[in-house]
Amino acid sequence: MTASNSRESQHPIDALFLDRWSPRAFTNETMPEADLLKMLEAAHWAPSSFNHQPWRFVYALRGSEHWDKFLSLLIDFNQGWVKSAAALLFVISRTHSGVLGSTEQKAIYSHSFDAGTAWGFLALQAHLSGYEAHGMTGVHFDKATEVLGIPDGFRLEAAVAIGKIGDKNQLPDSLREREIPSHRKPLSEVAFNGTFIAR
Repeated sequence: MTASNSRESQHPIDALFLDRWSPRAFTNETMPEADLLKMLEAAHWAPSSFNHQPWRFVYALRGSEHWDKFLSLLIDFNQGWVKSAAALLFVISRTHSGVLGSTEQKAIYSHSFDAGTAWGFLALQAHLSGYEAHGMTGVHFDKATEVLGIPDGFRLEAAVAIGKIGDKNQLPDSLREREIPSHRKPLSEVAFNGTFIAR
């Protein structure tokens, strides 16, 4: 087993996987675009079906001309804490392969799965770079799709806030109590040898 960051795994793993977590309290600091591009660079080296690389990212940095617009695409609850982050991005997946608009496009069954893998890579690189990333689906999806100009053939998957960990006392009481690394179910509840068990 491995113990780190108030977490403990059942089997020995690299502490990186325990140290990465999803805080809501950030420092209200800006981020150099180069730092974010490093995370996106890591994300786009994720594996994907037939190397389709269906992930797409649209981002805004704190203090930029797009920041307030991007923040408004989140539900009010998430706006309340994301406003202290350094960057906000939206993860989008392309649902079909082939030339856009072509009648020969084929559905990519794993587009969301592959985009999720890329997001995982981004979150790990964020941690390695001294930041943390918090993914969320509390998004006004219809509004965001329109505002971001996402056409048919692409799916808006989630939003991600990134920043350096800040003082949890800036959060409302209800969130302050939850501002700790979360734990995981026992591995036996999610991994099965030979036969699936619905739990």
